Amino acid sequence: MAQSVKLADEVMSLVRREAELHSRSVAGQITHWLKIGRAIEQSGNYDHRRITAALEGRLATTELSEEEESAWLDAFTEKMGQPSEAEKAFHADRQALGRGVGLDAGGNLVWATDDAAA
Repeated sequence: MAQSVKLADEVMSLVRREAELHSRSVAGQITHWLKIGRAIEQSGNYDHRRITAALEGRLATTELSEEEESAWLDAFTEKMGQPSEAEKAFHADRQALGRGVGLDAGGNLVWATDDAAA
């Protein structure tokens, strides 16, 4: 039975580009990458549990294989690019209190304003 999933627009752009390049359907390209990813995870060179441990700070990244480190870096970069719910709440509280909410590239305090979303 077929099922639908939501994928980010940038992911779908990559899928469509690669699918066209390799004469595959979009579904065929996703299935192809899924099989490759699964094969890598099940190979002796890659252990997803070790990557998870490194992301949780229970394993030094210097202990990871080259393949594991690459996967860790991708996951770490993605995770750091999205604020947690606690971080969102922290900054919302600071904004409500009229306090600075972060630093700009020059190290200067940034103040939130109601028109910041505009």
